[in-house]
Amino acid sequence: MKTKSLQDLFLAELKDLYDAENRLVKALPKMARAASSEDLRKGFQQHLEQTREHVTRLQDIFTSMGKKPAAEKCLGIVGLLQEGDQLMQQDFEGSVMDAALISAAQRVEHYEIAAYGCVSAWAELLGETNARALLEKTLGEEKETNRKLTELAKEINAEANSPDSSDEKSPETGRAKARSARA
Repeated sequence: MKTKSLQDLFLAELKDLYDAENRLVKALPKMARAASSEDLRKGFQQHLEQTREHVTRLQDIFTSMGKKPAAEKCLGIVGLLQEGDQLMQQDFEGSVMDAALISAAQRVEHYEIAAYGCVSAWAELLGETNARALLEKTLGEEKETNRKLTELAKEINAEANSPDSSDEKSPETGRAKARSARA
């Protein structure tokens, strides 16, 4: 049996992240549509643009290593996105739905922070300086997105916990938004 190297692990994890980021490019618009908070919706839309850049950076890393960009199914993100879809199917409305969306998004961010932290450290050990710089940039953006979500959660969670949180601010309910987000 062939022993695989850290380089092999690094490449496998890059493929995993490439799949994860591509899945997120598809999921973030759904989350944005399900949000009732304008700030949260804008945050998801901004992170979608960043996520597209993350995909491009990963493609650049593959190319710099002489590899064709390739994805391997990221079971972690698949599971986290399934949980997010289940939350969006619930009867949560308004700020309660927004709190659920933030929870789902932060789970994804924490997963990505862990993954990018590992591959960045490996890139450094492997002498992949260009890859490390790109991975560190993405890691910083993931951490910043998580920080922004935490800040938004302070206000949204308090609003979701208020007695009038079930009052809908717009004619479209959270459940209808979630259904249209899945479309």
